[in-house]
Amino acid sequence: MNQETDFDVIIIGGSYSGLAAAMALGRALRTVLIIDDGKPCNRQTPYSHNFLTQDGVPPMEIAEQAIAQLKAYHTVQFFKGWAEHAIKTHRGFEIRVTGNYTFVAKKVIFATGIKDDFPGIKGFSECWGISVLHCPYCHGYEVRDQKTGILIIEEYNFDFCKLISNWTKDLTVFTNGLPQLTTEQAELLNSHSINIIEKPVEMFRHQNGHIESVVFKDGTESPLEALYAPVQFKQHCPIPELIGCELADDGYIKVDLLQQTTVEGVFACGDNTSRMRTVANAVGMGTTAGMVASKKLILEEF
Repeated sequence: MNQETDFDVIIIGGSYSGLAAAMALGRALRTVLIIDDGKPCNRQTPYSHNFLTQDGVPPMEIAEQAIAQLKAYHTVQFFKGWAEHAIKTHRGFEIRVTGNYTFVAKKVIFATGIKDDFPGIKGFSECWGISVLHCPYCHGYEVRDQKTGILIIEEYNFDFCKLISNWTKDLTVFTNGLPQLTTEQAELLNSHSINIIEKPVEMFRHQNGHIESVVFKDGTESPLEALYAPVQFKQHCPIPELIGCELADDGYIKVDLLQQTTVEGVFACGDNTSRMRTVANAVGMGTTAGMVASKKLILEEF
C-alpha cells in the first residue's frame, strides 16, 4: 500500500460495526479502507449472544467470518494500525496512521467503540466479559439463578437493580462503601429479598476470570458466581471530537437516524454512539452508515 492513497470511504475501527459498514460499501462498488489495531473491547468475552444465527458463537469467530467474506470484495482493503490524526481538506479527509502513512477519503466512518473505565479493584479487569458483566440481555441467561451481585461504581441507575432481579433471586448489591442508596431504595430492595453489603471491596477472587468471591477490606468474603458492573466510559478515539463532531450529554457521539454526525461527510456507528451495546445493534448501525455514505457519494457524483 502506498504512503498516500485515496479511497471513497475510510472506516476507522474494524470490529462488527465497521465491518458491516464495509460490507454495504463494498457491495455498492465503493473503495474502502478499514483501519484497525486488532484489539476489540470484547476480546475476553467467550461467547456472543442475542444475535440471530450467531447465538453462542465466540465474538472473534464472528469477526473472522466477516473479514473472510469482505475479502471477496476487491474494493475493500485493510490496514492494521492506529489512526492518530485527521483533518478536513478540499479533497475530503486526510487520516494519518501509525508508521507515517496518510490516507485520503471523501467520507469517514468512525466505528471506534468506547473504552471502559475500570475501578481499581484487583481481579476486576481479569473477569470483565467472562463473569463480570455489563448487560443482562447479552449474558443474563447464561448466569440465570446463580449467586449474583451488582457493584455500584460512582453513578448508577437504581432501576438496574430491579432489572437484574429478573434473572436471579439470589442477588446482592455491593455499594463498595459508597452511601449511594436512599432509605427508601434500601427498603424496597430488602422487600424483594435483595441483600445489601456496604463494605468497601478489596478484590475479586477468581479462577481464570470466573469469579468466586468478593473480598472486602476487612478481610471477610462473600461467595459469588456472577457480577454486574455498569462501569463508566470514555470515547476510545479522540479524533471525532478533534474534527468537530459533537458529543451528547451522556458522552456518546451525536448522530441522527442515518448515523450522520454533526460534521458533514462524517458518520459514526456502534458502541461509540449508543448505549445499546450489542453485536447485533452494532451490525445494524454499521450497515446503515455504509448504505447512507454510499448513497450520498452516488448522488453527489451524478
